[in-house]
Amino acid sequence: MSLRKEEYIDRLVDKKIEEYLEIFGAVSIEGPKWCGKTWTSLNHANSMVLLDEDEIKEKAKLSLDLILDEEKPELIDEWNIIPEVWDAVRRKCDETTKKGNYILTCSTKLTDKEQKNKIHHSGAGRIGKIQMHTMSLYESGDSTGKVSIEEMLKGTLKNGLNDKITLQKLANLIIRGGWPSNINTPEDKIGIIPKSYIDAILDSDINDDKKRDKNKMLMLLKSIARNEATIANKRTLLNDIEQCASEKEIIESRITIDDYLDVLNRLHITENQNAYSENYRSPNRLGKSVKRHFTDPSLACACLDLTKEKLIDDPKTFGFMFEALVERDLRIYMDYIGGKLYHFRDNVTGLEADSILEFSDGEYAVVEIKLGYREVEDAKKSLLNVYNNMTKKPKFMCVIVGFTDVIAKDPETGIYILPITALKP
Repeated sequence: MSLRKEEYIDRLVDKKIEEYLEIFGAVSIEGPKWCGKTWTSLNHANSMVLLDEDEIKEKAKLSLDLILDEEKPELIDEWNIIPEVWDAVRRKCDETTKKGNYILTCSTKLTDKEQKNKIHHSGAGRIGKIQMHTMSLYESGDSTGKVSIEEMLKGTLKNGLNDKITLQKLANLIIRGGWPSNINTPEDKIGIIPKSYIDAILDSDINDDKKRDKNKMLMLLKSIARNEATIANKRTLLNDIEQCASEKEIIESRITIDDYLDVLNRLHITENQNAYSENYRSPNRLGKSVKRHFTDPSLACACLDLTKEKLIDDPKTFGFMFEALVERDLRIYMDYIGGKLYHFRDNVTGLEADSILEFSDGEYAVVEIKLGYREVEDAKKSLLNVYNNMTKKPKFMCVIVGFTDVIAKDPETGIYILPITALKP
């Protein structure tokens, strides 16, 4: 693989990689396959070792020293294929005071058994860990970046207009996803790569440590897709599966769901959005369930065979998939500025907020996500209800909308209103 750096599309994670290479002896980058880990790592490396190549893998099995002596920073791609690489890199980092020696990439987390048996040191202080995602709309050039989260945090955002967007374009952005190799794909072919990803998961990836049933996994994937951007616990997923399963499949699904959910997590296929539990007047009523997401909404669309036309004809599903798109981008942006993404729900009253943005200093913001501008008034009422029930008030509140070109701060409530196609960190 060769990289001409003039062809490289900058990623938000580049900044963190540069910082970590100056701080740690090595950097470990984890994330889903095809999200651009190797391409991005090559942009920072001077040499590379690809452990998914048989010849290189056999050389590494003979002696890890044979692959750890290339020009630094040295990229070791898919190090998890030979887990012993982790401790070997950690030892190499101990032998020098120089920083930025290795970049490790990994698409599949080790099982607990592998972690215990083959990794003897956490790498703390030597190997800095970075999570990578698919591309946000800002990175792919589909957001103008006229609105930044940091501007809203400082209260300096100015009113304005963004580029107009059609529902057709918005639907295409969801179906296309943030896969780097799909950004310039012709519109009529944008669903092929996400569907190929699901096929790859079912055909080989789910069998990383043992044989798993392809049909059962497909049923689970479809259930997660049908419950995208919702608070769906395991019971909810099982109930959903049982509606279209035989008695034998029902029994086996109950037995296997924990294992199957675990492998999806280890493959970085799913991303759980945790519940927020701070600053609420009635903390005992707060929900603790996660909001389930695919790592990219295009995968949910692929599982359900959704097209642009199907999304537009089904506003409810379109709304859930749009929420997933926005929360994918918010997760990427909060990672960039050192914050975290949560959701919020009062289990007694039903009071909820789609997203809570928590910043590194403990301050937070509350976000509602709406597909159409006509839903903004209801979103503002919901945000004000949340505001009134918080002991410590949010630094800002906003409604992120799909189909609008308005960038505004509501004069009565101070709530920001903006399109997702204007947002950046």
